[in-house]
Amino acid sequence: MQVWKEYQAQHKERFLEELLELLRIPSISADSRYNNDTKRCAEAVKEQLIKAGADNVEVCPTAGHPIVYGEKMIDPALPTVLVYGHYDVQPPDPLELWHSGPFEPVIKDGKIFARGSADDKGQFYMHVKAFETMSATNTLPCNVKFMIEGEEEVGSNNLGKFLEENKERLEADVVLISDTSMISLENPSIDTGLRGLSYMEVEVTGPNRDLHSGVYGGAVANPATILAKMIASLHDENNHITIPGFYDDVIDLSAAEREALNKAPFDEEAYKKDLGVKELWGEKGYTTIERTGIRPTCEVNGIWGGYTGEGAKTVLPSKAHAKISMRLVPNQDWVKISDLFKTHFEKIAPASVQVKVTAHHGGSPYVTPTDHIAYKAASQAIVSTFGKDPIPVRGGGSIPIVALFEKILGLKTVLLGFGLDSDNLHSPNEKFDLANYYKGIETIPYFHQHFAALSK
Repeated sequence: MQVWKEYQAQHKERFLEELLELLRIPSISADSRYNNDTKRCAEAVKEQLIKAGADNVEVCPTAGHPIVYGEKMIDPALPTVLVYGHYDVQPPDPLELWHSGPFEPVIKDGKIFARGSADDKGQFYMHVKAFETMSATNTLPCNVKFMIEGEEEVGSNNLGKFLEENKERLEADVVLISDTSMISLENPSIDTGLRGLSYMEVEVTGPNRDLHSGVYGGAVANPATILAKMIASLHDENNHITIPGFYDDVIDLSAAEREALNKAPFDEEAYKKDLGVKELWGEKGYTTIERTGIRPTCEVNGIWGGYTGEGAKTVLPSKAHAKISMRLVPNQDWVKISDLFKTHFEKIAPASVQVKVTAHHGGSPYVTPTDHIAYKAASQAIVSTFGKDPIPVRGGGSIPIVALFEKILGLKTVLLGFGLDSDNLHSPNEKFDLANYYKGIETIPYFHQHFAALSK
């Protein structure tokens, strides 16, 4: 609609400045030293929702970080869209690899560089500004509710309870999320599914203290060496995961489904060049698109033990540790997978060490039905602003709470993401293209318009 374009053009610079202010708040949910900042960020989100035109806006306390809720109920007879996002961000480490301060947003080459720019402050804020556009121009076609949380990056442990306790308040017809990516602005896409997640931590203990590696080396098992061997054994020569029962519930796609999936544009040479690798790696028999979308994985996220400071210290460490995550595909249960991992990892440990396995958090995989009216509305919204049909793709990431939206609230979710896979999510120099940010603000009102029309 022309009135939307005019309003957005008039307030374009303000939309950007407001996002930059949010990005300056280090709302790191995983680090308790930043608890005051997460609260401050929640309050800032509340204020922006109020300014955008939302009613009944409040910061709702939880056992962890707070949830921001707001709504605009224009007519109970109209459909209601529940917008979900998160204001918490990943830790910025390693800081020395950032080209600029992670919480000092810099605009360079048409991109915003800052932690949280794409994941997810920039993306959820598109919805706030799209909502403001419709409210200010008196063109809101449906009811809108916002639920912006502060614990997505640590597993959303308290959001499930919030859903259970606020079912009536959160009644809606669909959940709309922008926390995913698209192929490109030239090739817009919509994620039709997300992988699940099981996140584990392991600790291997050998001797009761660090030992002199000359005096004891060769006589006592080195926990770091043992851990490395145990981790290496989790994949076979075909990079197939060796945990017994791991694949039992995996639903294999048909040849036709795999062929359709691989029609998405993909330049392997450009992919390798962007990542700085000479060769790709993964499960034998599957393409890169399949490995990152429809196949489960087991990856080491961090590993440490012994002396890691400057210079040399010849010790045989008493302990070694690793954080390991498994991405799961439809029909895999993350609790079951966590138990299978724990049983297997303890079983393969030699008698020379002791092993402790701790499950941190997880979530179930999710698939959006492409015949749902909300998916059709998202597709039509893309056509409205991009001038072409979106490509349906499977996302490789996880949003653990999505499966709970359906289980607790009975709602389907549409993943209308505007980020890019190259946005350095969870890495130094995270960025969000300004063009994608503004394109999201332009497109989202059309989702509401088409969803309201299709709901009649």
